[in-house]
Amino acid sequence: MAIQITRPGKNAIILEIPVMAAAGILGFGDTYRDLIQFEKLGAFVTNPVTYSPWKPATGNRVVELPSGTLVHTGIPNPGISKVLAKYRGMWEAMAMPVIMHIAATTLEHARKCASRIDAESAVDGIELGLNDDIGWEEVEQIVSATVKNTEKPVLVRLPMTNAISLGHAAADAGASGLVVCAAPRGIARDPRNGQLLTGRIYGPLMKPVVLRLVQQLAEELHDVPIIGAGGIHSQQDARDYLEVGAKAVQVDTATWVNPKLLEYIARDLGGLVLTRASGALADEWHPGFGETERKAREDAQRKLDEDSKKTPTGR
Repeated sequence: MAIQITRPGKNAIILEIPVMAAAGILGFGDTYRDLIQFEKLGAFVTNPVTYSPWKPATGNRVVELPSGTLVHTGIPNPGISKVLAKYRGMWEAMAMPVIMHIAATTLEHARKCASRIDAESAVDGIELGLNDDIGWEEVEQIVSATVKNTEKPVLVRLPMTNAISLGHAAADAGASGLVVCAAPRGIARDPRNGQLLTGRIYGPLMKPVVLRLVQQLAEELHDVPIIGAGGIHSQQDARDYLEVGAKAVQVDTATWVNPKLLEYIARDLGGLVLTRASGALADEWHPGFGETERKAREDAQRKLDEDSKKTPTGR
């Protein structure tokens, strides 16, 4: 099975399985090694990296919400040079494409990071993370500058705000593919200290919103591969993204709750791409899944059959 998640080119990224963890979930590849079999995934996306070192956020970084979680990390990392020096050996040994997530803090830093990565055989592609308040003109500039400074494919992770227009801008500027999308920012009160904390919001509630964005962009940008990312907490969530046009998916904080979920989704979507017909029940391609779905559909069909036998008066 070959799943191309970037536009055609000599360095196009092709996956065997359309599943990966989102940036920031599995660190730089040295965490979760005892809990997750990385080789079961389609690709590895690194923690966000900046050109210069960034310190972690101070104080509490996580606030539990009724429908998810608010997370604020501050993108801690030692800078691209130290990250490459420390992890390139491990990445070269991975039996999958490695995609480095670059936080596009400035135009110049994005350009320098792209040039630095271009010479790295351990990295197969770039995922460019955009600021939430970025405009379409700045998107065109920063994506164009990144693309011009590397021959490796450049995926662009879009913010949720204005994702449609920014997706078009990124595609026009030469993006190899789009990741839809980054978790939105919000504010919540930390119950431990009573202070308000700003961070990104994760949880199942994100999925319906992001799913619609993926569908819209897939319909409007036929030649640009799209990776769906947001609110995936089950195999069915991931299948829904493929159904609306995504080529692959990224799983975020659900991995922290159940690390094995990544493997389950990877196994099931691997079979799904090969064997599942559109509209098929999960049981039709993977025994043991979707029993509730199947029973509900059978009950509904039985009721329709019974109703069709009745006269117009209901007798």
